[in-house]
Order: sequence, then structure tokens, then C-alpha cells
Amino acid sequence: MGKAEVEFPEPPFAIDDVVAHLRRVREGWRDARSKRGDYGAVGFPSRHALGRIIDVLAAALFPLRLGPAEVTAANEDIFVAASLQSALPLLAAQVRMELHYSHPQDCNATVDAEVNRIVTALAARLPEIRRLLDSDVEAAFDGDPAARCVDEVLLCYPFVTAVLHHRVAHELYKLGAPLVARILAEIAHSRTGIDIHPGATIGERFFIDHGTGVVIGQTAIIGKRVRIYQAVTLGARSFSTDEEGRLVKDEARHPIIEDDVTIYAGATILGRVTIGRCSVIGGNVWLTRSVPPGSRVRQTQASVTVEAGDPCD
Repeated sequence: MGKAEVEFPEPPFAIDDVVAHLRRVREGWRDARSKRGDYGAVGFPSRHALGRIIDVLAAALFPLRLGPAEVTAANEDIFVAASLQSALPLLAAQVRMELHYSHPQDCNATVDAEVNRIVTALAARLPEIRRLLDSDVEAAFDGDPAARCVDEVLLCYPFVTAVLHHRVAHELYKLGAPLVARILAEIAHSRTGIDIHPGATIGERFFIDHGTGVVIGQTAIIGKRVRIYQAVTLGARSFSTDEEGRLVKDEARHPIIEDDVTIYAGATILGRVTIGRCSVIGGNVWLTRSVPPGSRVRQTQASVTVEAGDPCD
């Protein structure tokens, strides 16, 4: 007996006009910005693909904790090699799409050579990234009385996810793949609520406690052994413009946080200011000027009135 033919119902909505109108809007946007449609003919970096790639790289960095259950100390080198052999070519494909888009005048051979340079350099940096991440995990364990072991920190704390993404993205950003780096940063942002631009420079033994709502801008520089709490912003105070009124890109405009600084929840530090080493910035402080080493910055004491009594009377 043959298979019955499947009849598909007519679509309930008339979409031909919508499709045509969307095309006209796209073409108008591209024409207004001198964008040619064929700039993206080889594709654009994929957020979905990069999410899978960073997960494989994370497992290669921490095979016994972030890899599959069957990985053991006896076979972890084999697993790491297989993970890198899988992830690095996929990453190269994403970087290649970015470079074809950002450098459309370059020939395929030039792009391929640059892709090879970027991905090879990132691979060479993975041991140092692992060392930095180890220091971050240790800082969290040493600084949080609720942490019972370093494995709990690695497996449970959202800042580890955010910083792992950042340390990989930061290398890619420096190496010349800023779009791929930014996508990785935004994957971390959506997964953790922690927003770190890949251009930000962060020293070792970095710890974000709780983490939700933290924002660290593109040109921020953070020293060693810095601890910050949830809802902290290291942002820009103002933006320079050129003669035509357009924003000046990549100008240093975010804070410099020196070594051994603690910044408590809700603090906002704006502009290219320097927070001197060993300083403590209190919760909810709004700060737009530099402070010397060893400073204690607190919000002015608020007036609080408490009235005792039975609210049901």
C-alpha cells in the first residue's frame, strides 16, 4: 500500500506583500549606508555557532569539570585534543566570515592567512587563559565564605562563565576579530546578566560576587585582585565627537581600577578616572573623579525614619 499524500493547507496569511516590503526596507537601509548586499555573501558570524564553540573550548580548558562525564584523568588529553580539533576549525570559519565582511577588498589567500594567524595565536594563549581562570576561581573561593570548594565556584558561579567568555573574547578582540569577540561577550551577557565588553583589560584573581547587572566598558582597565559586587557600572561619562558631530570610536573613556580594589553593590564609576590601589568604594556610590590609593569612598548617610506601631490599628 502506497503512502497517502500529505496535503498542506494554504497559509492563513497573505505574506507576499510583506516579503516585498521587507526587501524594499532592507535595500533602502543598505543604500543609505553604502552597504552592498554581497558584503555578506559568504555569511556572517553566527551567535548560535559561537555559543557551541565557546562551550567546547570551555570543556577543553576544564575537561574534568566542564567536559562530559566519561572524561577521566586517564583520557583527558585525548578529549582536549579532540575538542580543539573540533572547535578551532569551526572558530576559524566564523573569523573568516567576519574578515570577508570587514575587509571585502582582500583576496581569499590574504583572508585565510589572517584567519590562520588569529586562530593559531588564540590556541597558543589557551594555557595562559586557563592559568588566569584558575586564579579567578581561587579568588572567589578565598573571598566568599559561602563557597565550600573551588569546584563549586567553577560549576555554579555565574561570574566564572562570564569571565571565561571574556578571557577568550579579549584575546580575539586584540588579535583582530572584534565582531566574533563581541558576539561571545553578548552570549555571556545573556547567560549571566554580566556585561563585559571584550576590549576591557582585566588582571588576575578577578572576582565578581553575585554578578547580575555588572557593566564593564570597552576601555576599562582592571588590575590584579579586584573584587566587585552586583550592579556595579564601570562606564563612560561623556563621548567626544569629531568635526562632523560623529562619535569618536575607541577613545579611552572608562575607569582604571588599580590592584586590590573592592567595589560594593550598586556603585557607579564613570569616565577615565583612576581608583587608586587598595581603595574601597561603598555601595551605591556615584563617582566621577579619581581617588588616591587607600581611599574609602562612602555615600552620605541617608536619613531614615522608623515608626513603631501596629499597622493594623
